[in-house]
Amino acid sequence: MADSFLIDALRSGVDGSIDANVGPRPSDLTLRLGRTGDLPAAAAVLIGSHAMALATVVATDETATPDGDLKVRYVFEPIVPGTTDRFVTLLISVDAACPEAPSLTAAVPAANWHEREMQDLFGIVSVGHPDPRALVVHDGWPRGVFPLRKTFDGSRHVAVEPADEFPHLVAEGEGVFEIPVGPIHAGIIEPGHFRFTSVGETVLHLDARLFYTHRGLEKRMEGLAPLDAFYVAERICGVCSVAHGMGYCEALEQIAGVDAPPRARIIRSIALELERLYNHVGDIGNICAGAAFHYGTATGAYLKERLQQMNERLAGNRFLRGLVIPGGARLDLPDDLLRVLVATLQDTLAGLDSLMGRIEANPSVVDRLDDTGVLKHQAALDLAVAGVAARASGVDRDARRDHPHGAFALPEPPDLHVVTVPKGDAMARVTVRAREARESIRLVGEFVRRLEPGPLRVALAEPLPGGRIGISAIESARGEAVHWLRTDALGRVERYHLRSPSYHNWPAVALAAETAIVPDFPLVNKSFELCYSCTDR
Repeated sequence: MADSFLIDALRSGVDGSIDANVGPRPSDLTLRLGRTGDLPAAAAVLIGSHAMALATVVATDETATPDGDLKVRYVFEPIVPGTTDRFVTLLISVDAACPEAPSLTAAVPAANWHEREMQDLFGIVSVGHPDPRALVVHDGWPRGVFPLRKTFDGSRHVAVEPADEFPHLVAEGEGVFEIPVGPIHAGIIEPGHFRFTSVGETVLHLDARLFYTHRGLEKRMEGLAPLDAFYVAERICGVCSVAHGMGYCEALEQIAGVDAPPRARIIRSIALELERLYNHVGDIGNICAGAAFHYGTATGAYLKERLQQMNERLAGNRFLRGLVIPGGARLDLPDDLLRVLVATLQDTLAGLDSLMGRIEANPSVVDRLDDTGVLKHQAALDLAVAGVAARASGVDRDARRDHPHGAFALPEPPDLHVVTVPKGDAMARVTVRAREARESIRLVGEFVRRLEPGPLRVALAEPLPGGRIGISAIESARGEAVHWLRTDALGRVERYHLRSPSYHNWPAVALAAETAIVPDFPLVNKSFELCYSCTDR
């Protein structure tokens, strides 16, 4: 009935035909639009009366199929808490000889980067886009070379011409000047260029350019056997290895038609919460570094180090790689390690409470964090911001609840306390992290109590069914990551796409910076604590 109501609303709002199909999951719906020009009207129905947000955009080169065209899938998800776990996909066909589609960015700001990326990598132009600059391929990349087209040989060397500084917004006026920062930084971080326009110390505008470390991982995965591709997905980012590995696995398991065993699901969720925990306590310490609160920096680093040493005992490495594998879990968690884990988490909780007490009792630190880097609630919704950044702006979204995975997909899932704070400033993001870290400690304790004997893994069919799509959403330490996977006729990877939370959150950093002064930008940036590697891929 709900699908019928949605389809009728869409058909009444567009001029062309709509073909509706269930999938890729039983709860999902894919709507093929007969005309590309109907895309804005169809999207308006989804984001309007049906309260959905853009989850990801996936372009595919299907010129070798009978259709002989390019396709773009705009994937939307509900944003109202308690709504059914589902994705609604608007599918359009794009003529490869004239690859154009109407832009959604003016009405759906979260589409901005997606549309610029598919222009760079597929040559699909979003007509009417307000900022059609290159995003992924930088200046000097040869025109007409699109790396994710099937005709592009991923092993070839592309000659890039020397280029001038990248095009950016230029503001003029008395007292207005620019401050270029990066892409190489004084700290040991990945490269990103931040160009501030300011009057005195007040930030008028920030233009951020990333993708200096774009590795072509999605191209690298084309044609790989599913297990081989898993190791690439798991290594997209070091500190999100559990989340990305698990997201790929759940999409792959959908295609295979299998579910990981209950014990494996709980082990996966333990690993995911431990990954969230060591990231959160380390991030709180990094934020203290931005405020020159050295006690907080040292304490955050110490707590993170203890947790990563615990990770090494559990998985043989500090990033928990290899614990999650397709079909389940590779390693079990014996009782003696579980006892050490519980004790370590209790020590972490005590250390975190002490650290937060000192932060909140330090007027100089609180003064630096309060009202700094404000991201308003509506802006977070418009940009489809994810994770801590969204919840600190009052957005009640968490993929563990909204798209259940791991232990949260069991018949009797644990209770999840989703933490939200309305203020949207740097202090709110610190507060959300601390409360979420406490929630992760509570959840791991519950998962340990729920562990029952059972198998760790189920076998996946070989070869996998061809031409199928799997989609998953995993709540990583930085927010919801959406994984989209399709197999080819031989059961290999035909197309894989990751939309990381950092990908949607970076535009929010530039917006929040406009409520700060230049010396406080490190605090703004660290309070979002985004990942370059997850974004660049």
